[in-house]
Amino acid sequence: MNNNIRDFSWIGSQETFVDRESIVCLNHITIGRYGGNANAGQYKNEDGCLIWFNEKENWEFVIILDAHNTAESAEKVVGLFANEKDAIKHLLSLDITQKAFKKLEEKILSMFQSREFLSTCHNIQGETACLIVVRKGKYVWWFSVGDCILFLFHPELAKLGQYQINQRQFYEWIGQVNTFEQDVPCYTVGVKELRKGENHLFLTTDGLLECPNEPYANPKKIYNSFGDSKEEESIKAIFQNIQENNVRDSTTIISWKVNNLKEVTIPSNQ
Repeated sequence: MNNNIRDFSWIGSQETFVDRESIVCLNHITIGRYGGNANAGQYKNEDGCLIWFNEKENWEFVIILDAHNTAESAEKVVGLFANEKDAIKHLLSLDITQKAFKKLEEKILSMFQSREFLSTCHNIQGETACLIVVRKGKYVWWFSVGDCILFLFHPELAKLGQYQINQRQFYEWIGQVNTFEQDVPCYTVGVKELRKGENHLFLTTDGLLECPNEPYANPKKIYNSFGDSKEEESIKAIFQNIQENNVRDSTTIISWKVNNLKEVTIPSNQ
C-alpha cells in the first residue's frame, strides 16, 4: 500500500475476505482482516474501520467497528466521521492537555447525538459496536460503545498482568438500536499514559476472542504471538490459527507500535 496515504477506511460489505486474509501496512500501522470460514457458515463481513494519522503532529486516530444484522450501521459511522474529518483533525492538532481530549469527547458526542445522525439510524437495519482510539504523544485515549477491544502491550504492564485497556460492554450499540437515543447514553471513555520504550497498540473485534477452542481468549496469548517477528507475520499466524479452529465470525485487527522516549510515571520508592 502507498505509504503516502494518511487516510484509510473499509466496510466489510465492500469486500468480505471470507476464507481469506488481508494484511496491509499503512505506513507504521498494520491492518488485518479475515472474514471467517465459509464452511463454518460465514458468508458476509460486517466489520469496519477508519484510520487517520499525522506523523508531524504525532498522533493516530483509529475506529474499529463490529456490526450485525447488516453492515449499514458501520457504514454510517464511517461516513459520519469522514464528513467531520477536518474538524476532528483540528482538535487532534491541539497541544496535549486534558481539555483537548475533553473537546474531542464533546465533539464525538455532538456527532452521535445530532438530529441528522439519529434520523439516519432510524432508517437502517442493524447496529454496531464502535471503539475510537487516539494516540497522541505519550497518551492513548479511547471512546468505546460495545465490545471491541483495545490492548496495550508493554513488558512492564505484562509483568503485572495488564494487557487489556478498555472493558468490553455488552448491549451497547449505535444504529437501529442506539445508545445515543437514551436519556443517558452509555459509553466508556478513558486515557492512559504509555510506558517508556516500545508500546504496542492492538485493536480487535471479538471474532478473535470468541474463536472456537478460544486460542486467544487469554490476551497473554496475543502478546506472546508477536515476540521478535514482524507485525504482518504475527497477524498472519494469528489468522491461520483461527482459520484452523474453524472460526465463523470475522476478525479485524489494527496494530501499531509507538516508541515513547518521554519520562513516565513510576512509584516514588523506585
